[in-house]
Amino acid sequence: MSGNQPRTVVITGASAGVGRATALAFARHGWKLALVARDPLGLQETKEEVERAGGSALTIPAEVSDAEAIFAASDRVAGDFGAIDVWINNAMVTMFSPVGDMTPAEFRRITEVTYLGYVYGTMAALRHMRARNAGTIVQVGSALAYRAIPLQSAYCGAKFAIRGFTDALRSELQHEKSAVRITMVQLPAVNTPQFDWGRNKMPRRPQPVGPIHQPEAIAETIFRASQHAPRELWVGFASVKAILGTMVMPGMLDRLLARKGYDGQLSSEPRQPDSPDNLFQPVSGRHAAHGRFDDRAQSSVTAFQPPILRAAVVISGLLFALALAFVITWLLG
Repeated sequence: MSGNQPRTVVITGASAGVGRATALAFARHGWKLALVARDPLGLQETKEEVERAGGSALTIPAEVSDAEAIFAASDRVAGDFGAIDVWINNAMVTMFSPVGDMTPAEFRRITEVTYLGYVYGTMAALRHMRARNAGTIVQVGSALAYRAIPLQSAYCGAKFAIRGFTDALRSELQHEKSAVRITMVQLPAVNTPQFDWGRNKMPRRPQPVGPIHQPEAIAETIFRASQHAPRELWVGFASVKAILGTMVMPGMLDRLLARKGYDGQLSSEPRQPDSPDNLFQPVSGRHAAHGRFDDRAQSSVTAFQPPILRAAVVISGLLFALALAFVITWLLG
């Protein structure tokens, strides 16, 4: 593909939330888009927003948990656009419930969408990227891929699994000396509709654990990751604290979350018993990039590359150990 032709990106979960905001970010940068999600109406609304932003988009209604549907989607994009330059796995579902109140079907559904949907999307992208020996796969992850929290066990498990799958695949691509790139973007709390349509078995409405960020700031970070393909990005100071904290003192965080992890995820508003959720079917008429937390959400976010942070932690630890050894030697001397 010549340098003056628009490049092509596939985005799953493109009808709402981070996926919708990411579609608009790529449109503003002049890319051609293929939008994948379950709900045709939500996809059409995203397509119209993309076109108002000056972009063009192909919509493909498909379940990410249906491998054949996702493989067919990738074939269609490659056939219509000639290539897939970037594939972004983003689709997810979750629920707010203790493990003991979940059914096996609910747990399986979250795993099929939030984990296997990424596996199938990655496999579909590789079918075409390997042939060209070019392309970038972006896994939209979460700080919860490192630090699990109560009430979202299935979602956290899926995010952990995506990280393991991606690390294994990265080594395989390096073994093959492939030019295909893969990157993970670990997100903080984002103001999306998932807190309105996630299945909820708690007495109060769910909320993100702050600080909360607007999806547009996250979308620009995802776009930059697709261009530079760092091994991983940790987005937001809260993500950094959660990830490093669980590396250094996991037991303490277990106890902290046992005390505060429930109330932190639940607002003061009572649950609406008849409110629909999107676990098995999309929620019609409620697709948007933003959730209900605009008044609390920040419009900017900082992203960090883990090697720099890990090095800082190691150096700080060594300096602390040296200082402690010096004090002990002085006291004993």
